[in-house]
Amino acid sequence: MPDQATASRPFIRQGAPAADRWTLVRDADAERPASPAIVPLSLWQQTSASDALAPWLASDTELTPELAAELVKAPLIAVDFPKFTDGRGYSLARLLRERYGYTGEIRAIGDVLVDQCFYLTRCGFDALSLREDQWLEDALHALNAFSRAYQPAVDEPEPLFRHRLREAIHEAEPALA
Repeated sequence: MPDQATASRPFIRQGAPAADRWTLVRDADAERPASPAIVPLSLWQQTSASDALAPWLASDTELTPELAAELVKAPLIAVDFPKFTDGRGYSLARLLRERYGYTGEIRAIGDVLVDQCFYLTRCGFDALSLREDQWLEDALHALNAFSRAYQPAVDEPEPLFRHRLREAIHEAEPALA
């Protein structure tokens, strides 16, 4: 793969390339960054609610009802993938969407690879900050790699077999009449 000279990570929002106006701050002890910034959860919790600061959650964050109620105030929530083999972030996104009804942006950050794009969006992520060595064009293609999915998820709560069953019943109705 040729070198990809880029000043920032490839970024996708709502299935399309986008400019990322947020600065990611990894260190909770860092000086307050220029706004807007995504900061560690502990730092975000120490500040007053603002549209210029958003939290990032570590993959081992315990998402309690109390924390979820706090996070509703966040303009976006980033979920960290410390390594691509750590799948706990998928569960965090699904819990935020399905159990706690979070409707704002959920962003994947960290070791995010093209291979994960389709599955991340199925779990509720609507923004993807890819690893620097990933190709934006490949990621966009990966979002549409599958035309249908068998399993229910955030993006399609009905499993494919139920959809197919309903279609079969609908097609058989004129023959029964």
